[in-house]
Amino acid sequence: MNTVFRKLRYGKPIVIVSGLPRSGTSMAMKMLEAGGMSVVTDGVRTADVDNPKGYFELERIKNLYQDGDKSWLKGARGKAVKIISYLLKSLPPDNNYKVLLMHRNLKEIVASQNKMLTNRQEHAGTSDERTLELLDADLRDAKFFLKRRPQFEVLELQYKETVDHPREEARRIAEFLGEPLNVEKMAEVVDLQLYRNRAEG
Repeated sequence: MNTVFRKLRYGKPIVIVSGLPRSGTSMAMKMLEAGGMSVVTDGVRTADVDNPKGYFELERIKNLYQDGDKSWLKGARGKAVKIISYLLKSLPPDNNYKVLLMHRNLKEIVASQNKMLTNRQEHAGTSDERTLELLDADLRDAKFFLKRRPQFEVLELQYKETVDHPREEARRIAEFLGEPLNVEKMAEVVDLQLYRNRAEG
């Protein structure tokens, strides 16, 4: 089914902000909201020391892989939803999706996850080395899946590039989505001070 026919049949795409946990997905959601796009969130998970500007999550998404009726997602057409990369396979094919896929240095992600666990007085169940392997495999699997499904269009974004050059990346996002987003406001909400776990070099 070609892209034009899909648009006629399934309407406006759902904008999916995806990536591994701690890869900058909350920042991307904040940018979209600031730019004027409606975001789908329930506010159940509130801001904390690890994400002082909020998580922008929807609790129902966590059960997407076992949710038998996913027709409710149609209500998110034309809006943005945050979904981790592991759950992308659970999205039904009867929607169009534009995916902002966030990438971040995997060592930075592990460092950020470890810091979060420390703040919660919890401990990781696997070694950093094994966690790196699992994260790499998860992201590779997600990219492989996205490239082979007609319902997905993908824009890959680098966390570091977005933090270092927010206006340029905000412009790329707006052009990809084809929406009249306010690029300046999107750039303004990117906070360099929140880039607290940097890889060497």
